[in-house]
Amino acid sequence: MERKNFIRSLMIGAISTPVIIDACKKTSTDGSTTSGSGTAGTTTSTNGSCTVAPTETEGPFPTKTPASFVRSDITDGKTGYKLTTKIAIGNINNSCAALAGAIVDIWHCDAEGNYSEYGGSGMQSTNYQSVHFLRGRQTTDANGLVTFTSIFPGWYSGRATHIHVHIYNTAGTSLSITQIAFPEGSGTALALVNGYSKGMNGYTYNNADNVFSDDKTGIEIATVTGSLTAGFELNFKLNVKA
Repeated sequence: MERKNFIRSLMIGAISTPVIIDACKKTSTDGSTTSGSGTAGTTTSTNGSCTVAPTETEGPFPTKTPASFVRSDITDGKTGYKLTTKIAIGNINNSCAALAGAIVDIWHCDAEGNYSEYGGSGMQSTNYQSVHFLRGRQTTDANGLVTFTSIFPGWYSGRATHIHVHIYNTAGTSLSITQIAFPEGSGTALALVNGYSKGMNGYTYNNADNVFSDDKTGIEIATVTGSLTAGFELNFKLNVKA
């Protein structure tokens, strides 16, 4: 019910793209919010240590029926540079040892910045309500690992490039909702992809993003390697209290 009320609140008065920006904002302890284009950051990622990633918003485009999309290849015919996403789940209550049997959902936008299962409104003009691309669910193996085949996400106004992640235990109880950020700067995968066809003009970098701007140590930044021709590989360690 809480999520339904959240989405309903976003739809009321939704008449333009900025609604997406507001929906993804993180409010600081003093009630203020951050915004702006920012610049390419140089923060060194410390992801992989025994630290719990911050909880982030699931909306405004969460998967509506995630259990229906148990699959490793989530491309669904969408074009873009290949991205293999490897997410390792650790149990912080067991010295961050690999957590087998955890359920991992991911979802992200396409090369143009659009999400499946939504659209035809002020939140997203392109109507993709009847399709389910770039959404999937996997269960971690003995090494706490899940692997997804996808495309490199694009971006939309007000947000840095990102991937949403929701982790559940074997019984289906929610353990963590967070987002994965991408490294920035010269020579990074983000610079190579260069915003696909729309370029990087108006792009919001991590240090000005409303979700990632307070990640001063890079806990939410993944490691991304590869090339345009061979494709890219993303590696991210997410520790949860299980």
